[in-house]
Amino acid sequence: MRRVYVLFMLCIIVVSVSGCTHDDLDPLNYTPSSSNNSSSSSTAVPSTTTTTSSSNSNSPHAEVSGKCYKVVDGDTIDVEGVGRVRFVGVNTPERGDSGYQEAKEYVKNMCLGKTVGLDIDDAKNKDKYDRTLAVVYVGGVNLNQELLKKGYAEVMYIPPSEFNPYKWT
Repeated sequence: MRRVYVLFMLCIIVVSVSGCTHDDLDPLNYTPSSSNNSSSSSTAVPSTTTTTSSSNSNSPHAEVSGKCYKVVDGDTIDVEGVGRVRFVGVNTPERGDSGYQEAKEYVKNMCLGKTVGLDIDDAKNKDKYDRTLAVVYVGGVNLNQELLKKGYAEVMYIPPSEFNPYKWT
């Protein structure tokens, strides 16, 4: 009986330890299993590998990069291998508001079909809608900052955040 108990405990320990070392979600190659369908259109997230090298985004700050395959609005894009990304520290007009289309078109011209670099907010990397919060770089340019400078966005600082968008204005 004692031998059965020892073997049983050994099996439990092996299963527990192997469960602790299994890595189902690699944070640098995150692809959400459920989509945030706030609109009626559905877009499949293409299966790709995310690059962690900053050379593809031309920014020393970018932690990950991927191709932008959809522009949702002026401060939200979809990136291959990452999913939905919310530009941290800025807020552009919502659909139906003055300036909405201009902001969205600017982001489309800058991002759509291009490789973007993301500096993910280390203090809070997801918002309440499960979007990745990040500074977006295109060709080495901080797009969050450019939205503010060009008047397409306003500062929206929600602590905690590693970024201070007031320094971008």
